[in-house]
Amino acid sequence: MRTLLVGGGGREHALAQGLLADPTTEQLIVTPGNPGIAAAGAELRDDITSTEPAAVAGLAVEIGADLVIIGPEAPLVAGVADAVRAKGIACFGPSAAAAQLEGSKAFAKQVMAAANVPTARSYACADADSAAAALDDFGPPYVVKDDGLAAGKGVLVTTDRAAAAAHAAACHQVVIEEYLDGPEVSLFVLCDGEHALPLLPAQDFKRLGDGDAGPNTGGMGAYAPLPWAPSTLVEEVMTSVVRPTLAELARRGTPYTGVLYVGLALTAAGPRVVEFNCRFGDPETQVVLALLETPLAGLLYAAATGRLAEHPPLRWRSGAAVTVVLAAAGYPASPTTGDVIEGADRPGVLHAGTRSADDGSLVTAGGRVLCATATGADLAGARDAAYQLVGQVSFAGAQHRGDIALAAVRGEVRAP
Repeated sequence: MRTLLVGGGGREHALAQGLLADPTTEQLIVTPGNPGIAAAGAELRDDITSTEPAAVAGLAVEIGADLVIIGPEAPLVAGVADAVRAKGIACFGPSAAAAQLEGSKAFAKQVMAAANVPTARSYACADADSAAAALDDFGPPYVVKDDGLAAGKGVLVTTDRAAAAAHAAACHQVVIEEYLDGPEVSLFVLCDGEHALPLLPAQDFKRLGDGDAGPNTGGMGAYAPLPWAPSTLVEEVMTSVVRPTLAELARRGTPYTGVLYVGLALTAAGPRVVEFNCRFGDPETQVVLALLETPLAGLLYAAATGRLAEHPPLRWRSGAAVTVVLAAAGYPASPTTGDVIEGADRPGVLHAGTRSADDGSLVTAGGRVLCATATGADLAGARDAAYQLVGQVSFAGAQHRGDIALAAVRGEVRAP
């Protein structure tokens, strides 16, 4: 199978590894890709703009792609999947209409309300007066979300009302909602327009610093599986969240094909949806795919062609996986770039924001630069191995959290 993968971050590096390990993959072309993806054996094409539907569809036709996989959210919201399917090529990724689940927080809330999906109470606010009223209604902690795409950094959770109001004012439209207390869980569900297949739940770490201090980021690390999660969690979420959401989208004439990312808070009243994303989460993808034994290309092709119901049950490796993000100095506000990276050619080091300099050296090229990903017989072993990897990689100003998966290893995380 000849596959085109769109994207160039840590998520796409993890996807590329999984696709290249599948014996049905004859050729993998990635646009724009990154040096780590190229080193893994993929062919890079950086001569198109990945958010231009006609350009991506044209490349898929040019290379004779059997399958197109769209990694990031921006191309999906722009309608790239629609353009690819219009050429008769199987595509893993939702239509532009269905991708509004991530493209608009307000739209997602409307779908959840129609489907009776449990989530936080919220208001969509387009001006200062309505935002102020919503903040007063909910009280602290305040949860203010940019209604549009914000690369995982559009959410502010704070007890500072002035900061909450300022964040709301900086956005064209925001969703302000009640705070959900409890551990957060990420669940990826593969969808083929009719059927849905869940992967392993994972937990990520959004705050920049240890102990969940500092600003929100795109994610500073993750682990899977979740030893503290109830055994009934996945089926409960499929019953109360996923199937009703997919049914509502189908009712609206926008069936969902691709991966549905369900971000959850496990509250005392049960699981509540924090957010939907229309693509694999980053960095949770790195740990979930590290444990997936089922060949990836065939699995995603089954989803893209409406054949998930025929696919054999998923197989998972025993043990656990942990990934730790190494971020650039100044991240997330103003990351520095162009710093030389040493030690990134080790197995388990996935590239997120890197590029090759003119002199052939590897340099930083984004906020989240690398993901040190490791597996182990248990969570403690995987965590130790991941941090050993972190210690073997260096670049100026590198920052990372030191407590990824630590509370879970210590048995300190509990579902209400």
